[in-house]
Amino acid sequence: MKPTLPPQPFLHLQKDGAVLVDVHVMPNAARTQIQGLHDGALRVRLQAPPLDGKANLALQAWLAETLGVPKSAVELLRGASARRKQLRVAAAYAGQARWPGLTPPPEV
Repeated sequence: MKPTLPPQPFLHLQKDGAVLVDVHVMPNAARTQIQGLHDGALRVRLQAPPLDGKANLALQAWLAETLGVPKSAVELLRGASARRKQLRVAAAYAGQARWPGLTPPPEV
């Protein structure tokens, strides 16, 4: 089942049915939440510190929970030590993911 994605610049459907998600992370926030867009990526404030990969694991867990897919369906492809990251949602779960949950708040 091919996913139906909302028209967002940070979501990229791959030929195999997987979806790439571009994220700009801001670690050490008071709570984890979507803040908006940053240079074509979803800006996410993350409560976790950027130490020993904790922020990466927290981001993967948050994305999986937000989309309603297993943690194992979300893989970090790029940006392990950078604020700009790219994650992949496996094709087997991309079709059932709750993509509207990644809609950024309207800019004021």
